[in-house]
Amino acid sequence: MAEPPLYPVAGAAGPQGDEDRLGVADGAGVPLDELVGAYPNYNEEEEERRYYRRKRLGVLKNVLAASAGGTLTYGVYLGLLQMQLILHYDETYREVKYGNMGLPDIDSKMLIGINVTPIAALLYTPVLIRFFGTKWMMFLGVGIYALFVSTNYWERYYTLVPSAVALGMAIVPLWASMGNYITRMAQKYYEYSHYKERDEQSPQQRPPRGSHAPYLLVFQAIFYSFFHLSFACAQLPMIYFLNNYLYDLNHTLFHVKQCGTNSQGILSGFNKTVLRTLPRSRNLIVVESVLMAVAFLAMLLVLGFCGAAYRPTEEIDLRSVGWGNIFQLPFKHVRDFRLRHLVPFFIYSGFEVLFACTGLALGYGVCSVGLERLAYLLVAYSLGASASSALGLLGLWLPRQVPLVSGAGLHLVLTLGLFLWAPAPRVLKHTWILYVAAVLWGVGSALNKTGLSTLLGILYEDKERQDFIFTIYHWWQAVAIFTVYLGSSLPMKAKLAILLLTLVVATVSYLSMEQKLRRGVVPRQPRIPRPQHKVRGYRYLEEDNSDESDAEGERGGGGGSGPGDGAEEEAQPAGPRSGPEPAGFCRRPCPYEQAQGGDGPEEQQ
Repeated sequence: MAEPPLYPVAGAAGPQGDEDRLGVADGAGVPLDELVGAYPNYNEEEEERRYYRRKRLGVLKNVLAASAGGTLTYGVYLGLLQMQLILHYDETYREVKYGNMGLPDIDSKMLIGINVTPIAALLYTPVLIRFFGTKWMMFLGVGIYALFVSTNYWERYYTLVPSAVALGMAIVPLWASMGNYITRMAQKYYEYSHYKERDEQSPQQRPPRGSHAPYLLVFQAIFYSFFHLSFACAQLPMIYFLNNYLYDLNHTLFHVKQCGTNSQGILSGFNKTVLRTLPRSRNLIVVESVLMAVAFLAMLLVLGFCGAAYRPTEEIDLRSVGWGNIFQLPFKHVRDFRLRHLVPFFIYSGFEVLFACTGLALGYGVCSVGLERLAYLLVAYSLGASASSALGLLGLWLPRQVPLVSGAGLHLVLTLGLFLWAPAPRVLKHTWILYVAAVLWGVGSALNKTGLSTLLGILYEDKERQDFIFTIYHWWQAVAIFTVYLGSSLPMKAKLAILLLTLVVATVSYLSMEQKLRRGVVPRQPRIPRPQHKVRGYRYLEEDNSDESDAEGERGGGGGSGPGDGAEEEAQPAGPRSGPEPAGFCRRPCPYEQAQGGDGPEEQQ
């Protein structure tokens, strides 16, 4: 009798019969579908629903990580800068710690680097964002902020000033990429929430205009709720460390005569010594190490928890429009009347934040109630702004003008009140008025910031131009901050008058823009050139004119990004066109055709 084989023969029934231990039939006669077919309990619709739910949760994770990273980064920067300027202001600290090193001169050059360098940001920000990508530009910007923190371990001219210049170069790219990132996350969340509608549409068809607006309102409210907390986080080193070394108001404000609307410059007559005892170097190193660890944590949040803003193919397309076009397009967007009308609001957005931190907190707060209460005033401003960022959600039920104009109206009332108020130095009975003013100013700031960022995301939905728009927005903010830096020695009445005039002009200009849009005036936008991919072999010449708007391209026979995206503001009705039609697309002859003496397919016509 033949012995059974040691291993079962493939295709034949084994010694255990025609079924294995799992109950699956075996053998040569089993149908192929039973072996490689779909899982019998597989529910495609349920799996698809779970897949897109995970995608939506990933988008929420991206928004929270970007918001937390931006909050920690800006909080560390403000906290370190505030503590550094207070320590360096003290005459005794400078003489004992640094001798004749010229610390005031170093501080002035450092502030010049932070405030002046962003003026050139419009020249390089779009190129950097397209080159590195939105996420990696955020990571690089947070890293430069961390570099600025690290240089404070060794305070010398050759460490502080170069790092301040690098920080100034990173300000506009970082916050422009942050604004672009939040807008892209809202668009992606809409795609993942309405995936069934997208499957029924053609790949070239775009979602309806304004479809992502509800998600954008929510995400911007989340982002600015986190971001405004950075002002409170920045006060932690002062509350838990520096306040223990400060003189009280009777010493620091002894020579101060005028406060509020009657003051001149920044804290005129303030005492040159503000520290009772000098902090130990070991304690300073501990505080700076904590700040450095928080900055490093912000880098890890952006690196590890923020996903990409675009798909890889989209990133390639965004870069492939040509670096010359990327450089020019921010300037060409000036032809859009919507941006021109919003420029005063961009400038006011920079003015009001600096006024909250310098004019209100220093000229009214520190000047009257002492340096030891500066941190608590800024915490009140921060908490009021953070809590009121949720008011931006009113745009879900009210017209989009309401939040923005409401914030402007609140600031108008506060500015008029501050124009008439001059608190007396070293008098604490009006401290509650300062806290109320700080909280209300924070409410107006929150409505301003959430309203502007949401408005830009709604007006400019094309992913090809969002980074240009946010670059322009944050560049004008940087110009406003530079202007405030130049006018720091002006009287408080002049500062309030400039703030009031800018606010009125911004509100009137914005309402004029909304009226034009209601009348149906179509904005003129520069056309985004088609991506020019570098390929081997045949190359096609396209007669692209990047100065041509989309509507002009459509009338000339070329496609556009969509109706209404590129029509000129002053465009005349399209009519019959005279003259020869432009030549069609052609390609260069390949080397083989050149060797044969031909000119390509055109020769055969």
